[in-house]
Amino acid sequence: MKVWIPHEQGLGLIGEVPSGVTLEVAARPDALPSDPDGVRFWVPPFLAQTASADLAAKMLELEVVQLLSAGADVWVGKLSERVVLCDARGVHDSPTAEWVMTAVLSHLRAFPAFVRAQARGDWSYSEHTPTDELAGKRVLIVGAGSIGAALAARLAPFEVSVTSVARTARPDEGVHGVGELPDLLPHHDVVVLIVPLTDQTRGLVDAAFLAAMPDGALLVNGARGPVVDTDALVAELSTGRIAAAADVTEPEPLPAGHPLWSMPNFLLTPHVGGSVRGLLPRAYKLVGEQLRRFTAGETLINQVTDGY
Repeated sequence: MKVWIPHEQGLGLIGEVPSGVTLEVAARPDALPSDPDGVRFWVPPFLAQTASADLAAKMLELEVVQLLSAGADVWVGKLSERVVLCDARGVHDSPTAEWVMTAVLSHLRAFPAFVRAQARGDWSYSEHTPTDELAGKRVLIVGAGSIGAALAARLAPFEVSVTSVARTARPDEGVHGVGELPDLLPHHDVVVLIVPLTDQTRGLVDAAFLAAMPDGALLVNGARGPVVDTDALVAELSTGRIAAAADVTEPEPLPAGHPLWSMPNFLLTPHVGGSVRGLLPRAYKLVGEQLRRFTAGETLINQVTDGY
């Protein structure tokens, strides 16, 4: 059985390879190691785009696509019904939660402003400039999956109150439904987006959503760019009423001259939330486990459903 993975390092990280399995490294759609026909288990490149998804149509024996990303929006609806699509749920919990914590603390403690002052050689900027703090804040996590849970655990020691929202309310777990957002938003200082990109979440953060946030609030997008209406975000940020931090944008990357580049109340990183040194060991541990399940005829975990 032929299996494609995208990293040479994966050969040493995947663990025990089942008998009869041939591993090949397919790093890019334009640099394939062999004929796509015959591949039954495929691990596309991390953050693979449409070109990779289109390649699946040439894999006539393909049965499993195991993603290295937590998001599967590029793949949903683009695979044959015979193909099982699995995401990397759990792999990105720690780094994404860390990114959110870094973004929140950086904004509240005014690190972007201090970095700009350092570049000017201006020590006086720090004098008589008290910053905000995380302690005492009310944090709303929109997305109550494994990353949301990891974030809530990291927020716990910071003396904050945390409210979680999911697509469907889970009252027994204290999780609110997305329909409750209009009532919840005015009462939270920090709003974190950790949701998959679906038809239901595309444009979720629109002008009304932003207007419902209280003065001085912070929006943090660790999800996908299209979850936020960019024009509405620019309009709201331009008033200075709220601030935002994002690891993703729409479009991505932002074109030169886009107003978000220069807004002082907007902190941007270039989609690096999950790009950490520990990514590949965690990712290929999952890949190895999934491959061994597949060859043993067992049910795969992290399967992406139509309701993704």
